[in-house]
Amino acid sequence: MNTMKYNAGARTLHWIIALLIIGNLASGLLHFAIPVHKAIGLTVLVLSLARLGWRMAWKAPPYPASMSRAEVGLAHAVHGVLYLFMIAMPLSGWIIASAGKYPLSWFGVFEWPKLAVVKGSAIYGAGHEFHEIGGWVLLVLVLGHIAAALRHHFMLKDGVLRRML
Repeated sequence: MNTMKYNAGARTLHWIIALLIIGNLASGLLHFAIPVHKAIGLTVLVLSLARLGWRMAWKAPPYPASMSRAEVGLAHAVHGVLYLFMIAMPLSGWIIASAGKYPLSWFGVFEWPKLAVVKGSAIYGAGHEFHEIGGWVLLVLVLGHIAAALRHHFMLKDGVLRRML
């Protein structure tokens, strides 16, 4: 393994999850796409848990020496918040969907189990509120993450983006 790059498993999970999240941020606004939105969300949940496990098992490549301690700290903080949202957003969606009258289907292949949540309950309300506001927060996080990666690649030319390619 090239110690300057994430390993192939981490890179693959990163890009699949990234594409699914970007697609789901768009599909969440389209009411006719909600069944697909839910299935993608469940997929993101499973893959994000796998990615978190993978990240705990494999060491990340080092940041360039040119990055200050503050920049490295900010990168760690943003990654931590991204992981939190990669798991919390699908969980809150699962809570909301569990209170609905329709089955929770994973692309028509099988039914995902519902949680014991009642529409109008406190957990439902909290999940719904988090999911709505969290979608916008996640959009800002994703755009900031992309902007930072492009800044490192095109302006700083320090190899940060190449670690994930």
